[in-house]
Amino acid sequence: MALARLDNFHSRLVLWLKIVLPLVALALLATLFLLGRKVQPEDAIPYATVDVEDRLREPRLTQPEYAGMTNDGAALTIKAAEARPGVAGSTDAGQAKALSALLEMPQGGTAAMMAGAGRLDAEGDRVVLTDGVSLTTSTGYRLTMPGVTVGLTQTDVTSQGAVLASGPLGRIEAGGMHLGQDAAGGYILDFTQGVRLIYLPPKGN
Repeated sequence: MALARLDNFHSRLVLWLKIVLPLVALALLATLFLLGRKVQPEDAIPYATVDVEDRLREPRLTQPEYAGMTNDGAALTIKAAEARPGVAGSTDAGQAKALSALLEMPQGGTAAMMAGAGRLDAEGDRVVLTDGVSLTTSTGYRLTMPGVTVGLTQTDVTSQGAVLASGPLGRIEAGGMHLGQDAAGGYILDFTQGVRLIYLPPKGN
């Protein structure tokens, strides 16, 4: 008889546990949801700082890059922090900000340029760099000028405005500058329009 009562008690205990334990689990889950922190919509995506309406109104490209080859075999790469395309059917050719350009001549020389702004001149097959341009050549010349035009189909870098330069011979002041091919097919950096050279001999001589 004692064993029978014990079996009955065990059976009832197992039955009640099968009912109570799932209910306790549901109660715990409900408590977690009720006591959880309230979701703030403004905190859902804290990194979404892009103004969608502004992007739709003025579409732009982030970090665009152009890479091409001129007819004379020089490699030209142009990068920008941001570019806004032009308006179709108008004279607006678009603008780019914070540009860098690298011209690599087939004979091994290079010319690296930096500019605050620029635009594409599609009719002239060139890029116009403005807002202060610096140009550094692999031959040791460092130039600054208001702007330059860079040919896309031919190696042709021409200054816009006066040029201040420093190089192996010293300081150079000129009204203009041109980088391109000479008659023999080589590449030459030519200063024009009232060139003034301040010769600075190498230190130690």
